[in-house]
Amino acid sequence: MPLHGEKQHAAEDRPSDPEDLDSPRCSESLASLSDCECSGQSLASDSSSKSSSPASSSPPRVVTFDEVMAAARNLSNMALVHEIAVNEKFQLMKEDLPEHSLAGRVKSIMHQAFWDVLEAELKAEPPKYELAIRLFEEIREILLSLLTPGGNRLRTQICEVLDTDLIRQQAEHGTVDVQGLAAYVIGMMGRLCAPVRDNDIRGLKATGSIVEVLRQIFHVLDLMMMDMANFMIQSLRPLAQRQLVEYERAKFQEILEETPDALSQTTEWLRESVQEELLSLPPGAEDHSTPSPSPRRVLNNSYLKLLEWDYQKRDLPETLLTDGARLQELAEKLPQLKTMACLWLITSSTVGAVTEGLPGLEHRWKRVAAVLLEDMHRETFNLQDALCSIGVQTCAELNRALADRSFPALGAEVQDNLVGQFSSLKEENNPIRSLIDKRIRLYMKSLLCLPAPLKSMPPIPGGLTVIQPELEALGTQFVNLVNLNMQVYGPFYANILRKLLFGAEASQEVGASLPAN
Repeated sequence: MPLHGEKQHAAEDRPSDPEDLDSPRCSESLASLSDCECSGQSLASDSSSKSSSPASSSPPRVVTFDEVMAAARNLSNMALVHEIAVNEKFQLMKEDLPEHSLAGRVKSIMHQAFWDVLEAELKAEPPKYELAIRLFEEIREILLSLLTPGGNRLRTQICEVLDTDLIRQQAEHGTVDVQGLAAYVIGMMGRLCAPVRDNDIRGLKATGSIVEVLRQIFHVLDLMMMDMANFMIQSLRPLAQRQLVEYERAKFQEILEETPDALSQTTEWLRESVQEELLSLPPGAEDHSTPSPSPRRVLNNSYLKLLEWDYQKRDLPETLLTDGARLQELAEKLPQLKTMACLWLITSSTVGAVTEGLPGLEHRWKRVAAVLLEDMHRETFNLQDALCSIGVQTCAELNRALADRSFPALGAEVQDNLVGQFSSLKEENNPIRSLIDKRIRLYMKSLLCLPAPLKSMPPIPGGLTVIQPELEALGTQFVNLVNLNMQVYGPFYANILRKLLFGAEASQEVGASLPAN
């Protein structure tokens, strides 16, 4: 948020400023972001978004603790809404502390002490009901929170039966029926709970001790509140999906206003691709000015880097944090698919004539290879051992299939050659590995160039047929994440790319404060 003399600078730095995009250079180059005809994915600036990039000409300012906390809350809320919208399996889960942990033991001791006090009060002569009354008061509020907006009759009934003042008067005269109140609560819980909790309700009815009944009532009420929360999440998901782009963009803008350097990682992420594109331009690509790579090409290459990202050692761009876990999962799956494609290509080229007449061999082989390469993303994974094991298993599968058709087994020399070629894949400069890497990269790049939403898949390159279903599924997930990310953060990317690619010249043409980088 601009302070004092920063207000004018902040207004000049908006990616949504129409004057910035009216310059021939910027308009022409940013329009090329749709070179691949990705509908709705243009990086043209959006009128609803402002810029607060690290390249801003505004002077640095002091960020207060309250502003940092506000930004953290915005980020947390944004991440939660994003997760609800894109993850159909998202739901809240009740997590208990580890039983033998210090926190778990302290919690258990404190809870047990509470219930011991309650039991002592109810067994006293005369009984003391103050603690029990407070429990019923809390139970009443929980039951009321579980009612739907139209449950007025039940609301009235609950308030009448669990009237704290009335129960306290009955306690003073020694006529309070704790067992009866607990039975009423259990009956009401049975009417309000989801079918999945029916067994829990039956268990409550079979419990004898009143203290244990109350204890279990609270346990089941916790589960019922979790059920209600998950039901609300499921009900609100369609609305969250419709409003996600506008909501997430607005929330991120609030973060930028509170945290001036909130796009530093994103800027470096894009800068790497800009520099690579500049180096790849042929010498004759320049005119009288600096060469101008396509902004859309730069962004696509930046997205492709995420499939080879070191998620353990490198921070993700700020604009991709909400999808970090999903991107990491795809990046960890891809090397496994690449290796399987390399192994099958070697197998086909070595004993191709044999495999053509063996139905089902490819599917059996894929299952074996997938299991042996399952932990390939872990640092402790031994690729050499896995490749040798797959080589031995491949020869065994081939010989078994040949034996079923009364064909002779593979010769020892052929088997040794096959296992040796498998083992050579551990070398980074292996030509087959390089070939498969290149073809998968081209395939993923072609997916990014298709209009959204995807209606058909591009042809699978040669050598990748064995992993076609898995690669298409991975590619679809990746492109969907990219398309949503571009819809939300396109205006911010446009502002950064404008400064990285055309900074000084664009600033002179439009008279705006867009310093070169």
